[in-house]
Amino acid sequence: MKAIKKAVYPMQKCYSIAQLQHNDKPYIAVAAEKEDDCLLFTPEGKFVETIWKGPSGTMSIVPLQGENGAFLATKKMFSPNNADEACIVLVRPTAQGWKEKTLIKVPYAHRFDVLESNGKRYLVCATIKKSKEYEDDWRFPGQYLACELPPEPENAELKMQVVVDSLLKNHGYIRRHDKNGDYSVISSAVGIFEIHPPTDKDSKWSVEKLLDEETSDMAFADFDGDGQDEMVTLSPFHGNTVKFFKKQDSDNSWKCVYEFPKKLEFVHAIWAGAVKNKQVAVIGHRKGESRDLYVFSYDNGYRAEILDKDCGSTNVLVYNFMNKDRIVSTNREINEIAFYEFEA
Repeated sequence: MKAIKKAVYPMQKCYSIAQLQHNDKPYIAVAAEKEDDCLLFTPEGKFVETIWKGPSGTMSIVPLQGENGAFLATKKMFSPNNADEACIVLVRPTAQGWKEKTLIKVPYAHRFDVLESNGKRYLVCATIKKSKEYEDDWRFPGQYLACELPPEPENAELKMQVVVDSLLKNHGYIRRHDKNGDYSVISSAVGIFEIHPPTDKDSKWSVEKLLDEETSDMAFADFDGDGQDEMVTLSPFHGNTVKFFKKQDSDNSWKCVYEFPKKLEFVHAIWAGAVKNKQVAVIGHRKGESRDLYVFSYDNGYRAEILDKDCGSTNVLVYNFMNKDRIVSTNREINEIAFYEFEA
């Protein structure tokens, strides 16, 4: 499997990526980790406009479904050592340009999402830590926070409650879906957890530990085609190891079935899903002699191929446009937003 780099755009420490739908047209939004801007692109990688001028400090961008391009984003989350003023903002397109309003201050907000479940909408947030007193201070573990998100959040006072506490190096996040709606899977130094919203007004959030292993990020896809999703993990925190896990029917535990033999220093970018009708994972790392972008697939065993060399990807998103599977990657270590197209 090969991908061709079709377009690039410079951005210092480019980081977060999201798909937006505005006026019935698809777009890609990209924001910087630190001082640079948030920009809008066509799916083919053509620059459209600047959404906001930096500084950004944007770890996550979450579109609001059905709201014509409006989205939520973190700002002022510059690093695990500089995020006391981190917040979640609401951004809406208007005739006068993009308008921004701070919804809630959440120090050290690293990942967040909007879940729709059982007829309600929730704002959830995973903080990488609660506080710090010095550089690389991890004595105050992060949390998973939640609150209901009203139809017009800019006119409401949001108050988040603690659902899960003591989440050391609370880093990875992915949204999944079941019969009740959306739910979260998060990863941390104390393991991977599945978190479901309440099923009715009398129930509480439910939390299940999936894996008791320090994990930085994870994703899910049915790589071997047996009808059950496997879990691919990057470990430990900002680590160097790619593993594939399979859920065991006997006790519902997750067992490692493959570990990539090559160590990928500061492995960070991850996405899993269908590319050209095949379930794959796209994974990138940020340090080492060659900071490559890989695609992992299954063909009578797991295999890895290099899509791009020495690009230093921090996040990736795969999408389909004009019947072509494409990748946008924030190649942070070379300050490049890159748009790729999978070969036919």
